[in-house]
Amino acid sequence: MAVLALVLGLTTFVVPDSAVKPTEVSLVRIRHGAGLDANREMIWILAVGSDARPGQDMNRTRGDALQLVGINTRTHAATAIGIPRDSWVAIPGYGNERVNAALFFGGPQLLGRTVGNLVGIQPDYVMVTRFPFFEDMVDSIGGIEVRNPRYFSDYNLKPGGFTAGRIHLDGYGAMAFSRVRKTLPAGDFDRSANQQRTLRGIHAKIRARAAEPGFMERGVMSVLEHTSTNASPGELFELAQAVAQVEPGKITSCVVSGRIGAVGAASVVFPSVATARRYGDDARQDATISRC
Repeated sequence: MAVLALVLGLTTFVVPDSAVKPTEVSLVRIRHGAGLDANREMIWILAVGSDARPGQDMNRTRGDALQLVGINTRTHAATAIGIPRDSWVAIPGYGNERVNAALFFGGPQLLGRTVGNLVGIQPDYVMVTRFPFFEDMVDSIGGIEVRNPRYFSDYNLKPGGFTAGRIHLDGYGAMAFSRVRKTLPAGDFDRSANQQRTLRGIHAKIRARAAEPGFMERGVMSVLEHTSTNASPGELFELAQAVAQVEPGKITSCVVSGRIGAVGAASVVFPSVATARRYGDDARQDATISRC
C-alpha cells in the first residue's frame, strides 16, 4: 500500500539527513540497468506493508499488504493487482511457502521475484513501509474517504467496526481497514480488495490537495527524512511525476483469486496462477485490466 500513499515523498530528490533518521520507507530498485528511462511507458512497483515490529529490519520480516502497481506514463492509467499475503507459492531457492515469507528469506529482491513469477511481470521497484508511518502519513493529509461495501469489525483492531457506505478514515482507521481479515466473508481476498480501496482514497486526497501552498513540500520533507533507497535522484523525480499524474478515472484493480485451504496446521491461500497470469497479460502493456 506504499506507492500512492508515498507520492509526497517521491516529488523531490534531496535527502539531506536520512542517515540519522529511523528508516520507515524503503524503495529498492530491482530492474537491472543504469536507471529509469524517462521515456519508458510502463513502470511496475510492488508496494509492501511490512509487519516489522519496533527494532526489526522491515526489509527482512514478513510482508503484510502486497499490491503490484503498474503505471502508464503515456495515458496516465494505473492498475493494482492484489496478492493475498497467505498465498502458497514457490519461492526461488526456498520451496513452497506463503508469499510474504519471501521478504523474510531474501528481502525486497526475492519478494519482487516471487510475485513477478506468479503474475508474469517482474517489478522495477519494491517499496516497503512500516504501518505506523503509514498511519502518520494518512493523518498528515487529513484522512481519506473510502467506499466500504459491507459492515465489518475486528475485536482487536476495530471493535466498533466500519459502517457500510462512504466513510472517513484517519491514519489508524486506514491501517485497520487494510489489515482486518478474519471477520471478512472472503478473508484474505476481501482484505486485499480493501487495501486497494485505501489506495484509491489516498490518491484522491493527494490530488485534491496538491495545489495547496506548502502541502507537497511538507509531505516531501516528512517522508524523505525516513526513506532509504538505491534509486538515483533522477529516478525519484520520474517516479514522482508518474504517480502524481495518474488519473483517478483510469485506475483499475483486481485481487488474484484462489481458494482457502491448509498446509499442515497452517491456513493458506492457494492462488489461481491462471488468473494471476491473465491479469498480468491484460495489464502488461497499458496498466489496465479489462475485467476481474
